[in-house]
Amino acid sequence: MRWSRLPFAALAAALTVQAAAAAGAETVPVPQPRPDTSTPQASKPDTGAPNTSAPSSGAPGAGAPNAGAPDIGVPNTSAPNTTHTGRPIETPLPQPATLQPPSADSVNPDRFGAKPPDAAYGAFQRGLYKTAYNLAMVRAKNGDPAAQTLVAEILSRGLGVPLNAAEAAKWYGLAAERGVPEAQFQYALMLLDGRYVKKDVKEAYALMQAAAEAGNRLAQFNFAQLLIQQDPGDAGIAKAAVYYERAASTGLADAEYAMAQIYANGAGGKPRDDAKARILLAQAARQNYDTAQLDLAAWMIRGRGGERDLKSGFAWMKRAAEGGNVAAQNRLAKLYMGGIGTDPDLILAGAWYIVARRAGLIDPEMDDFLQGLDDGQTKQALQKANRLP
Repeated sequence: MRWSRLPFAALAAALTVQAAAAAGAETVPVPQPRPDTSTPQASKPDTGAPNTSAPSSGAPGAGAPNAGAPDIGVPNTSAPNTTHTGRPIETPLPQPATLQPPSADSVNPDRFGAKPPDAAYGAFQRGLYKTAYNLAMVRAKNGDPAAQTLVAEILSRGLGVPLNAAEAAKWYGLAAERGVPEAQFQYALMLLDGRYVKKDVKEAYALMQAAAEAGNRLAQFNFAQLLIQQDPGDAGIAKAAVYYERAASTGLADAEYAMAQIYANGAGGKPRDDAKARILLAQAARQNYDTAQLDLAAWMIRGRGGERDLKSGFAWMKRAAEGGNVAAQNRLAKLYMGGIGTDPDLILAGAWYIVARRAGLIDPEMDDFLQGLDDGQTKQALQKANRLP
């Protein structure tokens, strides 16, 4: 079993109430998350346009957008689950970034305890998983917690051996008792899930906290989720923010995005700070986190939290859309339609909306736009849509 997100509905409700109470306060839309793929630089990030999706060279400057352009800051509220309202945290916060297991050569032996299982870990790094399993198993049976964690890791991912989550749970549990943070974290998830071990929320809470205090950034993020579930009020958000902040300081994109939400709303004892929120959005966006890319694009187009930059906002929206974010695809269509940050292009506007609509998003405004295209334009839009991601 690899790790998962804990529900965040309580924080969603809490921050929605706070946002409603703040008269006239702008808030952050919440699109769907994606896994992180890299670690940001420690310095203040470059919030400009991403190189991989540079905007059209014919884009206008960073002045006021086309007066007739649609408001791309607030998505259509009648759309299905892939759409998002203009209020933050109305849907759960993002899923943690390690949905995909790390490659063997990127796994830090420290994850398996203070004393890595030497030859077994070496074999694991080289991709010799069956050999690693056999070597680690000998030591695991003799009570070596690092080897026990490695055995559990191999079993939970089915590397060189049949996947066996129940057996992995046994070894994670033994290593967790010996204080290995990685094992504590993984076993806590299993205790919360209750499929492979008896569900025990109290014990899961204790183990998650222990792993978080030991510096496991994934545990820090999920422990913050647990704190919100226990206390959905502002006091709970304040407690959670401590752990979100710790995880964000390590470059975990999900935590960076969560802290951006907290600063954007002035929640959990944090003052509203749009500039800081925008920096955090940029850090997460640079890790290909499409939720943050969409939000950063909208902020840059509005000029929230920093200078207005239509071209860079367009580029970030395009990057999120090309990554598969349906809300971003719809908004990108509107940018093309209104010529915001790029030259107006009715065909591409229609094509991107067709892509979003095929995914289930329905925007009455864009439906009207699509119906207003002539037969030739509609045909071209369909052809382009078929070639888009």
